[in-house]
Amino acid sequence: MEAKRWRVFLDTTALIAGLISQTGAAREVLRLCEAGVVKTLVSTQVLTEADRNLSEKLPGLVADYRLLIQSIAPTLVDDPSRESVARLAGVIHSNDAPILAAAIAAEADYLVTWNTKHFHQPKVRQAVRFQIVTPGEFLLAFRNSLPEG
Repeated sequence: MEAKRWRVFLDTTALIAGLISQTGAAREVLRLCEAGVVKTLVSTQVLTEADRNLSEKLPGLVADYRLLIQSIAPTLVDDPSRESVARLAGVIHSNDAPILAAAIAAEADYLVTWNTKHFHQPKVRQAVRFQIVTPGEFLLAFRNSLPEG
């Protein structure tokens, strides 16, 4: 019986960090995504935000980013409704509520982010059924899930 692939929601910080770094944990997460080892989830907002940020700050990487998205072929999650975002108003910073709501709607197993300031708060972690982790923490969990031998 084949093991269930983890459903991994990537936010903008994880995508951009993985694109910029050739050797960091975020790059390794993207390699797992590209290999199809995990099921990659992103929202339209994540893709748009990453494209916009790269266009403004690192325009030389936009073409690489777009190729990366094609090779990963993530499952595109609809942006959440205003109501689902509003329900998270007291839980997380308003700019991050749509990302958290999209990950909830996508039934993610993990949300991978470098935004520890807003996502790694106790009230945020208590509001979801999935793990919110940095790329390094995700890799550790992934390694620990592998059978020994």
